[in-house]
Amino acid sequence: MHPQLSVNSHKILYETDFHLWLAVTAQLLRQGDFTVIDIDNLIEEIEGIARKEKQALKSNLRILLMHLLKWQYQAEKQTNSWRFTIREHRKRIIDLLEDSPSLKPYYLDIFAESYQDARELAADETGLSLDTFSVDSPFTPEEALSEDYLPNFL
Repeated sequence: MHPQLSVNSHKILYETDFHLWLAVTAQLLRQGDFTVIDIDNLIEEIEGIARKEKQALKSNLRILLMHLLKWQYQAEKQTNSWRFTIREHRKRIIDLLEDSPSLKPYYLDIFAESYQDARELAADETGLSLDTFSVDSPFTPEEALSEDYLPNFL
C-alpha cells in the first residue's frame, strides 16, 4: 500500500492524518507486515477504546439510574420521554455487556458510585432536595437492567 513507509513516517502519519493512519495500520495488519507498524500509538489507541467502553457504561448507568429515580419520586410528572430514556439507556448498557461480557464485574463495581451520581443529577433536574433520594439504591443492579422494571412511586 505504501512501499516507502517507515516506522517514523507511520508515527508522523498518526499526528497528521489520524484517519489515514487507521487505514494504513489496518492494511499493514491484514498483510502481516508488522515491521513498520506504529506499535506505541496502536497500543495507546487500543487502551483508549477500553477506557471509552467503561466511560460509556458508567455514563449510561448514571442516566438510567437518574431517570429511574425521577420515575419513582415524581410519578405525577412521568412521561413517555422518561420511559424512552430508561429503555434506551438500558439497551445501551445491555449491548455493551453483550459485546464485552468482561465488563459485567465493572458494572457491579460502579453501580453504587453511579447511583450516588444519579442522586445528585436527579436532585438537580427535579429541584428536589438531595436528601429526598435514598442514600442506598432502591433498585438492584438486576432490576435496573430488567426490561419491564419501573419503580413504584414512593
